[in-house]
Amino acid sequence: MQAEVFALLICIFAGLSTAAGGLIPFFAKKENTSLLCFSLGLSAGVMVYISFMEMLPEAIENLAHTFSRRTAGLLALFFFLLGMAVIALIDRFVPEETNPHEFGHRDGQLRKMGLMSAIAIGVHNFPEGLASFMSALADPVSGVAIAIAIALHNIPEGMTVSAPVYAATGSRRKAFMLSLLSGLAEPVGAVIGFIFLRSVFTPFTFALVYALVAGIMVYLAFDELLPAAENYGRHHLVIYAVILGMTLMGLTLALMA
Repeated sequence: MQAEVFALLICIFAGLSTAAGGLIPFFAKKENTSLLCFSLGLSAGVMVYISFMEMLPEAIENLAHTFSRRTAGLLALFFFLLGMAVIALIDRFVPEETNPHEFGHRDGQLRKMGLMSAIAIGVHNFPEGLASFMSALADPVSGVAIAIAIALHNIPEGMTVSAPVYAATGSRRKAFMLSLLSGLAEPVGAVIGFIFLRSVFTPFTFALVYALVAGIMVYLAFDELLPAAENYGRHHLVIYAVILGMTLMGLTLALMA
């Protein structure tokens, strides 16, 4: 029981680091468009890099245990595109008064962007929580190292959620709570996965979830985050932020290796 409690505490630590990114609005003014622009670009870089450099390769690697390398790649691509299709359909059928592509209200666009990012990151954190929990159970030292690395890359993910919500609503509480909830998916994933899904949460299903979420995150980055950031007319700031986001993800993934 002590081992399980320790592993759960590790997951809670990693998950709550997402909320640390949600604290960013507490140190900024609502009208600080440069910070919002930078945060959106940083978030886009994080999402794109983690999707292509961690989630899709992990999906292919797990699927390759069951299928040939070619089939594994094609299956991962199918679920990657399926993730894009799912988020595109959600965007298409959102009522016009809340759809930023139809109605054009900046605040509505930003609010929706934060919510969709929270959903994508929460789904991503769910299997990640299970993975860190099982790692901590198997090797506590390795589990701590993995949790620290996960915590580092969860911070900019929290910014993905909090920055647009705060810019849209002016509410620090809403921005923080939404990022907190997306982060709590990590310990929740650990508990639910360990109790109920041990028999069905195989490398195969893990791979499909990762490929699906990768598609969702890439779609959000290109359809929502980057266009919104560019609307503020700070093109080079956006590019620098994207590069920094990718760099942060590259460094933390290297630490996790």
